Amino acid sequence: YFTSMTLPAKVRLAVACCLNMCGACHCSDIALLGYHRKPPIVDHECLDNMCEIPTVIASCPVGAISPTQVDGKKSV
Repeated sequence: YFTSMTLPAKVRLAVACCLNMCGACHCSDIALLGYHRKPPIVDHECLDNMCEIPTVIASCPVGAISPTQVDGKKSV
């Protein structure tokens, strides 16, 4: 049923990791929200090789994610 366009209307699904609305949770029909019980551990050795980090920093509307230096290495 969900593999074809036979539904009467499209449904907007948002996936976000916080309620800051960078996942468009405020304008979606269904929102999946991740909730961390503890802050995630940052692996600083692998972080420089991640290509998504600049877009994540730029897309946060409240500036909760910002670049910083940890032990002389770029981090989040």
